Amino acid sequence: MKISATWVLVLSLCCIDAAFAMRCGQKLVEPGYRKSDVIARCGQPDSIETHSKIVGRTMNYPYGTLYLQEYEEVQVEEWIYNFGSLRFKQYLRFENGRLKEIKSLGRGY
Repeated sequence: MKISATWVLVLSLCCIDAAFAMRCGQKLVEPGYRKSDVIARCGQPDSIETHSKIVGRTMNYPYGTLYLQEYEEVQVEEWIYNFGSLRFKQYLRFENGRLKEIKSLGRGY
C-alpha cells in the first residue's frame, strides 16, 4: 500500500503544469535568472513576444489623511523553447529582464 501511495504522489507531481525549473542539457534555469543567464545556458529561444503592462497599487491611510496611487510600467517578454519531439516545449515569462514563470506546453516538433 505504501508503494502505490508513493507512486501516486510521484505521478501527480509529474503532471503539474507550472515548472519550478527548466533543464538545458546539464544546466538548470530557475525563476530569478536574468535573460542573459538563460541565453548562456539554453541558447536563443524559438520565439519571443514582447509587451508591457501597467502594475499599480493604492495606499489608503486611516481617516482619509493620505491617498496614494502608484503605477509602474513592466516590460514583459514571453519566450518559447522547442527542444524537439522527445520533450515538451517550454514557456518562459520575463518581467523587467528577470525570469518569473516557467510552464511546460505540449510536445515539441
